[in-house]
Amino acid sequence: MRKNKVDIITLGCSKNLVDSERLMRQFIANGYTVEHDPHTINGEIVVVNTCGFIGDAQEESINMILELGERKRKGRIGKLFVMGCLSERFLNDLTSELPEVDHFYGKFNWNELITDLGKSYYKELATERILTTPRHYAYVKIGEGCNRSCSYCSIPLITGPYQSRPMEELEHEVRHLVEQGVKEFQLIAQDLTYYGLDLYKRMALPELVERISDIPGVEWIRLHYGYPAHFPYELLRVMRECDNVCKYMDIALQHISDPMLRLMRRHITKAETYELIARMREEVPGIHLRTTLMVGHPGETEQDFEELLRFVEEIRFERMGAFAYSHEEGTYAYLHYKDEILPEVKQERLDRLMRVQEGISADLNASKIGQTLRVIVDREEEDFYVGRTEFDSPEVDPEMLITKESRLEIGRFYDVEVTDAQAFELYGKRV
Repeated sequence: MRKNKVDIITLGCSKNLVDSERLMRQFIANGYTVEHDPHTINGEIVVVNTCGFIGDAQEESINMILELGERKRKGRIGKLFVMGCLSERFLNDLTSELPEVDHFYGKFNWNELITDLGKSYYKELATERILTTPRHYAYVKIGEGCNRSCSYCSIPLITGPYQSRPMEELEHEVRHLVEQGVKEFQLIAQDLTYYGLDLYKRMALPELVERISDIPGVEWIRLHYGYPAHFPYELLRVMRECDNVCKYMDIALQHISDPMLRLMRRHITKAETYELIARMREEVPGIHLRTTLMVGHPGETEQDFEELLRFVEEIRFERMGAFAYSHEEGTYAYLHYKDEILPEVKQERLDRLMRVQEGISADLNASKIGQTLRVIVDREEEDFYVGRTEFDSPEVDPEMLITKESRLEIGRFYDVEVTDAQAFELYGKRV
């Protein structure tokens, strides 16, 4: 166990990662040495930032806590703290069932961890963080919470209502990150498109994106987690006119059949969904759409699923993920529907859906062979440099493997010709 060392382990999404990075900044301001997701966990203090969205994520968080509890019992680590979505959602249960944890903090009161240790929480550093990503890109959380009422989703139970961050605060954060060398910004929230309704009484995401795009040094802006109903179409103009706003939109559609959209409480119809996609592709030529779909929601018939398959085959999403429904305690679906679809049926539908998408991804990637694309280099491996195009977000989208014919710098942009492609990878050489 290393004295004065803090190990922070982040589970779940990039929104959790931002919280961990802010916590790291506070620890360092108080004189600690901090490591994030370290190879060797041996800190005097260990903090686990948990995910509580669905069953698999909850299980991963619990297993990590139990493993660290055993290390604590053997004297390999010191104090063990838990924060984040899991403890926000199940605080009372966790406190009674996991006595090896010194203290639990929720999603929003993690700053108390600092003061409970007898240290100072520096409010003037509230928007500063220690980046755990490569220094050329960062996640920027523009809001927290969700006002939607989707049947299956536990996020509103965890985060509460939507809270937008002021534009001036976000601009200040982006300027500070640019000074640190950040060039690429992933704008994130549980729901980007709701931004501003609580604070400005209007959908202000287009204005925010435009203001950030005007900041010198901002090379790429990418948008994650939009909501399809009442989409702010002015955003498409911004995306089309601002060269540094990536032609990329991450928008979770979940399903396409009208019966399922009603059961899921998505507040959009099949016809409106088709209209939204058509308008996006018409107004922003070349846009790459990422979506997430769900199978196995209560009430999903084989006919509903076949309709979803046909939808994916017809639309040919450039990027797509999918997951099986999880019956989450406290959600509308948990209270009003029975989880009657067998796990093996859910898995079979998920596998079929992803096989279809794999073929689509392979075709779309193959169509890029011979094109020259602007690529940012993320890292160097033994045989390749690894980078991404404007259509690819870190960790979830395809990467570009660039041959080592010339020396490339991490974090710089290069023109790369696509020479080969697979379903989830591109191969290229510097032009």
